[in-house]
Amino acid sequence: MGKLYIVATPIGNLEDITLRAINVLRSVDLIAAEDTRHTLKLLNHLEISKPLISYHRHNEELRVDLLIEKLKEGQNVALVCDAGTPGICDPGEEIVRKCIEEEIEIIPIPGACAIINALVCSGLDTKEFIFIGFLPLNKKSRKNKLEEIKNAKKTIIFYEAPHKLKITLLDLKEVIGKRKIVLARELTKIHEEFIRGDIDYILSKVDNIKGEMVILVEKAEEDNNDFDYNNISLEEHYKIYEEQGLDKKEIIKRIAKDRKVNKNEIYKEFLN
Repeated sequence: MGKLYIVATPIGNLEDITLRAINVLRSVDLIAAEDTRHTLKLLNHLEISKPLISYHRHNEELRVDLLIEKLKEGQNVALVCDAGTPGICDPGEEIVRKCIEEEIEIIPIPGACAIINALVCSGLDTKEFIFIGFLPLNKKSRKNKLEEIKNAKKTIIFYEAPHKLKITLLDLKEVIGKRKIVLARELTKIHEEFIRGDIDYILSKVDNIKGEMVILVEKAEEDNNDFDYNNISLEEHYKIYEEQGLDKKEIIKRIAKDRKVNKNEIYKEFLN
């Protein structure tokens, strides 16, 4: 019985690929690729020559049975997508599911993933996040999805195409309001860029913008209306937010809001 390798490939810079991924691509019998032409460029760069078979959203159901047959014959297969990790907004789920049913071993070969790279450089909360892939194309469905997640106490992450970016940001402004937004563009490529600010600021920067986009939205504020923070000490209050990973400036701002006092009063208390 062969093995299925889920191989992460570069998201921009060709050096994103790992040594392990290179070794796997060299050793397998067959590579199933989202776009064989795209993957061939990578293989040529790595000086690897292997049989390729197309495996994309439109032929996934047809190709699964063929790949399972190859695996049962004892061939090792590498699954790759055009960029990043297969199965994350790219083909992969079906073949993985089928391999589990057939008790075929699946081996992940980790590497580049745009959402993780965007998150760790965003400056937003990294402890918990919601990834929703691409928002629906339909305007009503897109707004419904945003309504569904707007109160999430977790960082929200999704992909967007450049030609739909402005419409999506306007929908974000209408549904979610003025929260911190990070736009991560062209990750690991020459023109890599992070644009950070509220939605109005981001909107002022996106005319004629190009490239692959990741949008990150600050989590909703905790609803503290039912808790009387005046019953705990300032030190205890500070520690609550400190454990959430907030910086001193943001903590003092939130303490002032919770206690309904001017933030300068809180500054003075901590100075004393």
